[in-house]
Amino acid sequence: MSFDLVLFGGTGDLVWRKLMPALFQAFRHGTLPRDGRIIGVARDGLSDEQYRRLIEDRFARVELDKRPGPDEFGRFAQMLHYQRLDLSRPEDYGALKERLQQRHADTVVMYLATSPALFTTVCEQLAAAGLNTPATRIVLEKPLGHDLASNRAINDTVRHAFAEQQIFRIDHYLGKPSVQNLFALRFGNALFEPLWRRETIANIQVTIAEDLGVEKRGAFYDSTGALRDMVQNHALQLVCALAMEPPISSDADAIRDEKLKVLRSLRPWTGESIGQQAVRGQYGTGTVRGEPVRAYRQEAGVAPDSTTETFVALRTEIANWRWAGVPFFIRTGKRLAARDAHIVINFRPAPHAIYRAPLGAANRLVINLQPRDGLELHLLAQGQQQGRPLQAQPLVPVHLNLDFDQRFGSQRVGAYERLLLDVIDGRLNLFVRSDEQEAAWRWVEPLLDAWAGNEAGLRAYAAGSWGPSAASAMIARDGFCWSEEQ
Repeated sequence: MSFDLVLFGGTGDLVWRKLMPALFQAFRHGTLPRDGRIIGVARDGLSDEQYRRLIEDRFARVELDKRPGPDEFGRFAQMLHYQRLDLSRPEDYGALKERLQQRHADTVVMYLATSPALFTTVCEQLAAAGLNTPATRIVLEKPLGHDLASNRAINDTVRHAFAEQQIFRIDHYLGKPSVQNLFALRFGNALFEPLWRRETIANIQVTIAEDLGVEKRGAFYDSTGALRDMVQNHALQLVCALAMEPPISSDADAIRDEKLKVLRSLRPWTGESIGQQAVRGQYGTGTVRGEPVRAYRQEAGVAPDSTTETFVALRTEIANWRWAGVPFFIRTGKRLAARDAHIVINFRPAPHAIYRAPLGAANRLVINLQPRDGLELHLLAQGQQQGRPLQAQPLVPVHLNLDFDQRFGSQRVGAYERLLLDVIDGRLNLFVRSDEQEAAWRWVEPLLDAWAGNEAGLRAYAAGSWGPSAASAMIARDGFCWSEEQ
């Protein structure tokens, strides 16, 4: 199969940090179709060879195991090309069209690795130039909008130029192997599905923690915040994967129909629940990995009186028969104690205790997303203390650990690699439909409105901690604690 992959923003940060390494890994693994071209598009005046040297130089900054050797890059570079294009100049799109028509590839992918503010301009220009043919697919990076109204405006413009089945709204968390294995765990095994319900699960926790600050993205982050940056997309997609009903098939729309039902079933926010079940915070000075770090308001590009949240903790419920009464806790933040993304499913204790067990001990399933990738099943087993009769032995916590990297090796497909291959092949399963996005924005918008420019309730927390103490108090009101507090 022949393809042309056009990377708008071809000299930008996302391309060299994420997309090019992912494309090279697919090339290295032999899964990237060889009859393809990768065309970087930007305003710089570069030749094909200059663009190849630029990408080769930037490969020196990626992880060591993702860097190509000289011979490897030489072979990969034959696929790399460059096209100068000003996004607002119609004649430049005409030149791109001429280049693409040189060989009429089976599939043409337009990947918009640009600011979302440019999405409507690019889509309108592509349509005007006749570059929205049935063979074309368009990839949109997050964030898709700033609120519900802007999300709808972008989607309306994109849908005017492209059919829904041509639009690939990317959320790289859905490409993570551990998230794909969450679907396999639930729907490919008979073990967990009978337990995956309110009668046996006490609570579910989703944590996406970063120890880094805003780095060089201060100006962007100060207009975005943790709620838009992480909750509206990544965290809610994880909640959907956890709570959705089994789809009737593995078809993309069958899966996305069930995810949409979850988003529409989330308990809506009220003034009272926002005050009691939503915590926002902003990091101050502190210590991370033994080094002192500055406060958020001291970061470059951040307003000195900023009320932007760098931490969010939420409690919500899903109003349907499977999950009624089960609290879902979501937590995400920057400058926390560790870089750690995981899901914890806490099961209810045995209904009648005939063994002595540690206080609060119960079964739980931990799904690790980063930096480790795997599953842990926490159980209770009888101890073997010498000199005590068997019936008097207490139960002790033990766990089964499945490390996906150890089990499946280094050839595992990364998130962007998987998603890029799916776009080329036309598989929509791991991409987000427009009605999913709208439902997610509709759910978070009351929080956005309540917090906009309002410092009341913005809790300070020390960098290097696990966030404001109010987040622990919130979960404690249900009789639970966050996973790292157990």
